[in-house]
Amino acid sequence: MANATMEDFEALLAESFELHMPDEGSVVRGKVLAIDNGQALIDIGFKMEGRVEIKEFQRPGEKEIGVGDEVEVYLDRVENAKGEAVLSRDKARREEAWDRLESAASQKDARVEGQIFGRVKGGFTVDLRGAVAFLPGSQVDVRPVRDITPLMGVPQPFQILKMDRRRGNIVVSRRAVLEESRAEQRAEVVARLTEGDTVDGVVKNITDYGAFVDLGGVDGLLHVTDMAWRRVNHPSEIVNIGETVKVQVVKINKETHRISLGMKQLQADPWEGVEVKYPAGMKLMGRVTNITDYGAFVELEPGVEGLVHVSEMSWTKKNVHPGKIVSTSQEVEVMVLDVDPVKRRVSLGLKQCLRNPWELFAENFPAGTHVEGEVKNITEFGLFIGLEGDIDGMVHLSDLDWDRPGEQALAEYQKGDIVQAVVLDVDIEKERISLGVKQLSEDSFTTTAGGVKRGEIVTVTVTKIEDGGIEVEYEGMKAFIRRSDLARDRGDQRPERFNVGDKVDARVTNIDKNARRLGLSIKAREIAEEREAVEQFGSSDSGASLGDILGAALKTRED
Repeated sequence: MANATMEDFEALLAESFELHMPDEGSVVRGKVLAIDNGQALIDIGFKMEGRVEIKEFQRPGEKEIGVGDEVEVYLDRVENAKGEAVLSRDKARREEAWDRLESAASQKDARVEGQIFGRVKGGFTVDLRGAVAFLPGSQVDVRPVRDITPLMGVPQPFQILKMDRRRGNIVVSRRAVLEESRAEQRAEVVARLTEGDTVDGVVKNITDYGAFVDLGGVDGLLHVTDMAWRRVNHPSEIVNIGETVKVQVVKINKETHRISLGMKQLQADPWEGVEVKYPAGMKLMGRVTNITDYGAFVELEPGVEGLVHVSEMSWTKKNVHPGKIVSTSQEVEVMVLDVDPVKRRVSLGLKQCLRNPWELFAENFPAGTHVEGEVKNITEFGLFIGLEGDIDGMVHLSDLDWDRPGEQALAEYQKGDIVQAVVLDVDIEKERISLGVKQLSEDSFTTTAGGVKRGEIVTVTVTKIEDGGIEVEYEGMKAFIRRSDLARDRGDQRPERFNVGDKVDARVTNIDKNARRLGLSIKAREIAEEREAVEQFGSSDSGASLGDILGAALKTRED
């Protein structure tokens, strides 16, 4: 019976230990028994004691511990090599923090308090009263922060973005808290503002396209084009960070809470009456403010700029970048070509302030004048010669030589050659000057043909025999007699009956001065001679045959 009682007691005792023995990995309460060598000896019951470094209890906001104090610690292991329990105050605090954070995270947009205490790759570490969280660099502020030092070690609210207790990961955001706060302030400030209001603000940030101005809890954008009526290359020319400026509320988007601001709207509009102030045809001085691929902008007065299109910059320089003609800040004389006050555009001309070089050339070198110049370019259709006034004149292939083909004459010229020519025509509107080289000498054809009349009989020399006729020469001029014009009788219309060097009489049937050709015909000469013989020596009425008449005519010619 006694044995049974002892067995029952051992079972009850074992059951008691199973029910109350703390588990490893749990938080337990213990009592400080002693403090020695920077460690606290803590009794957690069940005849288990452990040691914890005093520094684990030395955290801001926690009182200094002493013998007899009850504390919460984390039971890491029930027994180590020394037979003591392995305890941790830091892990107990972390478990407590995790419980608190999980409870907070269950609420929508929950905020927790923490302190930024370190820097890691991609962001910072935050102490959430025991638990360490990661703060990404993009979540520090609504705008990039260059120096985070003032935020280090300062208690401030954060929003939990992500939690994973098993992996021990927590991601928080300070930016989300700021945005929510700013949204409330923005809504309040926007509700007070109306378009057209004039307000004071402080310049917070400057970008290439404008400046952000703090209106007291909400930022408005002062775009660079609304800073001044004149051209502003960069906002820093007008405002500085920290400067207080007076601006006008140009536009408010009630849904997005975006506010557009303007400074130039508080100044007089220089475009009012601009068409009267700058009539078309007026010449004035201006300053080049900007150069683009298509032209240059010239400031006529602060706030009023005009465009000199590249086509209006030079009479002679075509397809040249405007930067090769003018430079920024250069003072230039321009002419007003057109004014559009509605579109706020003024068209200006630079070349109109100079004489048209083609007009000057036409005055100084009328048609028939001899000129001299350098061959600037050679093309398949002629030569381009540089002339006075930085302009070019063209000698067409047909005006290079009287006698040779243009292609043959063109081969004799090279770029850089100095040549003389005659001005043939100046077209001011089309900016073209026609020149001639062959006109420097008289046309041999015109000289020779001037003494020849149509119907006249001339003696020519055969120079070439071809299937279609013969080539002949008359006083240096080449001509061609076709096969059908070689004889009256078809049987005699054979080119091979002639030899090179033969002298032949032919009748002039045509003189083409434009084509520089003589029309010759042996057949026409023979018909003309026959008609003449019939008239002198007989007719069909006398009964004489054609042979008798021609015979008599030939005999008379011989006598």
